[in-house]
Formats: sequence, structure tokens, C-alpha cells
Amino acid sequence: MKLWDKGTETDKLTERFTTGNDRELDMLLAPFDVIGSLAHTEMLKNTGMLTPSEHSSLRGELLGIYKNIEKGEFFIEDGVEDIHSQVEVELIRRLGDTGKKIHTGRSRNDQVALDIKLFTRNRIERTSRNINTLFSLLMDMSDNHKEDLMPGFTHTQEAMPSSWGLLLGSYGESLTEDMIMFRSAYRISNMNPLGSGAGYGSSFPLNREMTTRLMGFEGLNYNSINAQESRIKTAIATAFAICSAATTLSRIASDMCLFMNRCFGYISFPENLTTGSSIMPHKKNPDVFEIIRANCNRLKSLPNECMLISANLISGYHRDYQLLKENLLPSFRILDSSVEMMVKMLQNAVITKGVLYSDEYSLIFSVEEVNRLVLKGIPFRDAYRKVAEQIKEGSFSAGKNIAHTHEGSIGNLCNDRIRERMENIINEFPFNEVNKAVSSLLGE
Repeated sequence: MKLWDKGTETDKLTERFTTGNDRELDMLLAPFDVIGSLAHTEMLKNTGMLTPSEHSSLRGELLGIYKNIEKGEFFIEDGVEDIHSQVEVELIRRLGDTGKKIHTGRSRNDQVALDIKLFTRNRIERTSRNINTLFSLLMDMSDNHKEDLMPGFTHTQEAMPSSWGLLLGSYGESLTEDMIMFRSAYRISNMNPLGSGAGYGSSFPLNREMTTRLMGFEGLNYNSINAQESRIKTAIATAFAICSAATTLSRIASDMCLFMNRCFGYISFPENLTTGSSIMPHKKNPDVFEIIRANCNRLKSLPNECMLISANLISGYHRDYQLLKENLLPSFRILDSSVEMMVKMLQNAVITKGVLYSDEYSLIFSVEEVNRLVLKGIPFRDAYRKVAEQIKEGSFSAGKNIAHTHEGSIGNLCNDRIRERMENIINEFPFNEVNKAVSSLLGE
């Protein structure tokens, strides 16, 4: 069944090619398609295009479909093109001509644009909460290990004294920047495209402000053409936010792979969270971190994929948009699972104490010695050359007392300010208002 069926049989190869993975991906959109339909039927009743009896029947059946989706008992049947068609098939099957009225004033174009915005809005909330859980863990670990010194690296070479508190706090602050990206993506996804039709509005007396309010949107995509284009902006903005978070996770994973290496030995993990080798009995492989890194590196390509799919298109809807779903929708699952596994691994981490006091790291304190001489009145360049000469001659003796006090240094992590920043960013999301509106629409 196709909503655009005009009585002509479609070539099967053409149908399979143009449909692609749409039916499978549409199951991710199923609950959101029903939410949009519930808001739409409320508006149709309000404008007199549905009678109270028709509205009551449609609402009751839509709520039943929603419950079946939640229970995993709703599927797109063979021969039915997409989720929009399946919902309409069910309504017509149960309500006859009344079911046929659900599409009044809508196009599949604004339906799917709405579904994607509702889906994205929902998944950003879930991902944000997962990221905040990881953030809280990292900041607590940073506090607990602020005295545990370790080497800091530049060019993958030992550079200056660092600490686990400083490193873990850097991951946490990086996540605050990722959340700013998600906040921007949320604002774009939180605009209502419903009522824009195929991109050029409708002659029906639609009340778009009403559906906006019912679904808890921040506002409307007013211009009907831009409402379609905003589907691309939603995908691209969200892709960049996902890419940003993936970049942070990839860095953490790479650090963990390196630092748990026995040549470094800065951190270790229980054997049941690592894997072994089929021929090397001693191996404890960081497979979890390697998979996180690979997943996140794959997600870094997401913005480019979305931009290229939508490149050079004239104004108006294009079937090219369909492929955006294949890239965007599964990316949340990949990111969320990576965040969840990162939390599990770090909760079980064992950090090695006293690493930096090994003789092999004596030279890492050379900068501290230069700075000590400068504070005694020796010009910096002279102090630098003096210490460099001592290192060359093999006479350098490291003093290992660290006294860093400026904001964001080993001795002044500013973790309270980083926590405050994340809290402020999280509080900018209108999650409660949105969820309250959707719950009311569902009669919960």
C-alpha cells in the first residue's frame, strides 16, 4: 500500500531501489509518527475538519497503535511502503472512511520532517543524560586523583608533569563543549515543520501554532519551504554534535589503550573487561576501548556524509533526503553504547600511584627547574640554557616538588567551575516542558 497509489503497478526493481532500508529505519520513527498524528487530529477537530466523534475514534486507535509500538507488537507489513502508510492502513482497517481522513492537510514530506525532528529531540535528551553520567564520573575521578602525578605528553614524548586529575578533568570539560553542540542541535530540531505540506503550504485552514504547542516545540518553522530545508539542517547540526562527542570519546579511548600498555603501566582494568589472545597467554587486550575508538572515528564522518547527501540541491523536497536517515538515525545508538561502555570501563579502572617518581622520568621536571631559576632572578633564556647544558652533560638533578597554582593547572583544577558550566548547559534544555507536552498529548 502506498499513500500516493494512483492505480498503476510500480516496477518491483524500482520500488526496491527507491525504498532501500526505509522500512527498517522507519520503525525507529514509529512512536513519533503517532505523536505527530495525535497532534494533527487535535488540530483537525479544532478547525472543524473532523467531527468530535471522528476525532475520538482516531485518537483512541492512535493511542492503541502507540501502545503496540511500545510493546514491540507493531510492524510494517510486506507491501506497505513506510511507517506513515502502515499507521494509515491500520486506521482505515479499524475505522473505514474515518481512517482515511487522517492525512487531511498533510504530506509525507512534512510528516517525515516532523518524525525526524521528534526523534532527534528525543534522542538528544537520552544522549545528553548519558553524557552527563560520564561527565559526573570523570569529574569525581578527577577530584579523587588530583594528587596522582603522571607524565604529560607533547608529540607523543614525555613533556611536563601532569596528573590524573588534570587529564580526567580535561575529558570532562571537553564534554561540556560537546553539550553546547547538542544544545544548538536541539534548538534546530525543536522547531515544528508540520503544516508545511509538500513544501508549499495548504489551502486547508490549518492551525500550526496549535500543533506546535501540543507537541511542546519551541516554535515554528514558519516558511513552508524552509520547513523542508530544516530537515537537512537538523541532520547536519546533530551530526556535528555527535561528531564532537565522538571526538572526545575517541581521545579517551586512545589514551586508555596507550596507558594500560605494560610499557607505560599508568592504569589497569580487571581481566573480565579485557580480552585475551589465542596464542599469547599473557595478553590483556583493550578491545572495548578499541571498539569505542573505531565506532567514534566512524561517527566523525557523519557531518561530511550528511552534507554531501544534501549538496547542490535546489529548494524543495528531494528523495535524496531519505538517505539522511540511514546515516543519522543509527548514529545515536552507536554513540550511546560507546558512552555506556566508557562509563563501565572507567568505573573499574585502577590508577597506578607514584608513576612520576621513577628515575626514568627525571627529565620531565626540567621545566620546573627552569622556572625555579627564573623565580630566583635569572632571565628565562639563560635559565633554559643552563638546564639544557646540565641535561646534555648528564649532571641534571631533578627537584620533584610541584607548585602549580593558576586556574586549570595541576594544583588548581577548577573542577567546581567546570561542573557549574555543565549544569548551566543542561538546564538550558527544555526537557521537562517538552516531555510534559508529549505526555499530555498521550493522555499520560
